[in-house]
Amino acid sequence: MTENGSFQMAIDMLRCHLGLSEDEAREELGIHSQDKTEQHIIETQSAVLGLLQEK
Repeated sequence: MTENGSFQMAIDMLRCHLGLSEDEAREELGIHSQDKTEQHIIETQSAVLGLLQEK
């Protein structure tokens, strides 16, 4: 999430000058995929914890 703040100016420039949506700008900067990776890690950890609690 810290990276999002440091890339905000670049995101805004891509949105204004190229007419991209915020998601498109993030994807162009490579931020979007990182957010998805972090979300996938959280979901996987939650699933593993759920399996351990069922035992």
